[in-house]
Amino acid sequence: MAGPPPPDAPDTRAPSRDPLHGVTLQAIVEDLQARYGWQELAQRIPIRCFQHEPSLRSSLKFLRKVPWARAKVERLYIADHKALARKRKRNAMRAARRAYKASLEADVAAPSGPPERPASVDVSESPGPSAHAESAALPPSVGSGGPGEGSDG
Repeated sequence: MAGPPPPDAPDTRAPSRDPLHGVTLQAIVEDLQARYGWQELAQRIPIRCFQHEPSLRSSLKFLRKVPWARAKVERLYIADHKALARKRKRNAMRAARRAYKASLEADVAAPSGPPERPASVDVSESPGPSAHAESAALPPSVGSGGPGEGSDG
């Protein structure tokens, strides 16, 4: 039988899918209180510990004893963090889109690279890629003219 892994072995357990993993109740209440304040928190979760002389200590004491109240606070915290994550993602996408548009506008203002073909040139009458490849392979005197148009005559 294999014994326990050595102390310096990496942890092979899957990361927790619990959004509250590693977050204390005190951190949850402090975060919600900082974001909303006691009055709005009392409106969102009508619990006496948030409505009447609220304090961190009394709220923690009550929430640790009353499971249904703690569940409400945890649900609000999870929903709030999901909404913040969506907003961060949306704002990052908007910032990337603005940067892309700005780079396109900068390219239009100061074009770089070879000049573009004029719009009046008819592309359908230009020689195909095979004709261009044949004439590029021949020396200029051989590939420049048709039969009888040489420089000899």
